[in-house]
Amino acid sequence: MHEDRSTPQKPPGITLGTVAGVPVYLSRSWFLIALLITFAFLPAARSVASQPAATLIAFSFAVFLYASVLVHELGHAITAKVFGLPVHSIVLHLLGGVTQLEREATRPGASFLIAAAGPLLSLVLAAAGLGALTLTDLPPVPELLLRALTLTNLTVGVFNLLPGLPLDGGFLVRAAVWKITGRDRTGTLAAAHAGRALALLVLAGGCYLATRGTGVDWMAVIWTAVLSSFMWITATQSIRAERVRDRIPLLQARRLGRRAVAVTAATPLAQALADASRAGAGALVVVDHDGRPTALVSERAVHAVPENRRPWISAGEVSRALTTATTLPADLSGTALIDAVRDSGAAEHLLVEPGGEIYGVLSTRDLERLLAQT
Repeated sequence: MHEDRSTPQKPPGITLGTVAGVPVYLSRSWFLIALLITFAFLPAARSVASQPAATLIAFSFAVFLYASVLVHELGHAITAKVFGLPVHSIVLHLLGGVTQLEREATRPGASFLIAAAGPLLSLVLAAAGLGALTLTDLPPVPELLLRALTLTNLTVGVFNLLPGLPLDGGFLVRAAVWKITGRDRTGTLAAAHAGRALALLVLAGGCYLATRGTGVDWMAVIWTAVLSSFMWITATQSIRAERVRDRIPLLQARRLGRRAVAVTAATPLAQALADASRAGAGALVVVDHDGRPTALVSERAVHAVPENRRPWISAGEVSRALTTATTLPADLSGTALIDAVRDSGAAEHLLVEPGGEIYGVLSTRDLERLLAQT
């Protein structure tokens, strides 16, 4: 499985190193799934070895399984690099792995091949395992491990080809619809809706199989619920992301900016808030004696000051000094506005006219609130 991230963050977990120039991380959730896999494989391991060797064999299967997952993810990563796309990282986690790209493929053909590379390598590993089992006579322990890995790689390869996001098959659907319609948005929405339908089918099918026997396999039910929930949530996030992208061209600093009142740093906070209230303003700008803006009063800091203390606190004490990053043109819009706010990391930004005059103040919360309305 892979995903596109225009603004990657360092993933949580343990650094395993770099493979083919790609940083590889092990999420702490892996230890939970390794424990579950070890317990699940233990009965099979006991058929070929006694304790404590059986536990070691079962744990080895969990390690080899995730080594196979790493090979799967490297298929995505190396193919992406062939097409000139920077790869941020590979993360191995509870439900498998994910390859995080720093930007999306710009052509449906490239997107298709990147998505196909992972399942293809899993199927190649399964074929290689089947060939080794057929052509060689292995001792019981290696045969057990190879047989199990062959089956799991076959399962991983086939399951990931199912046509719905966030599975690789969903990215194949996205690329195909993108090619046909000429719109990557249409491809993403089609694959995401297919992913949500697939999540429901996985939940129904898994629960049906878990209840076919004499009793209910509750572990299978729980695992199916976790997997289908992950698929549903991730597919839904893809739909929401497209809706956010639709709103980005409509974002304008002028429309989002709050009217501001200028005060000096020595002005008591209570008086400054009263001045803003009378003017119908939603922000305070600290200016020097020449009227030049020097800082912005922090909304969060103001809320942290009890009302009875506000007459004794100055506006300057709850303000943050202006920098180049927190002073933005009032005409900024779209992705340029989002990038500027993200890069500054500040809660408030001063909006200025081309001539340097104060237009107002942009609150990051207002921008986030608008983007969340999807």
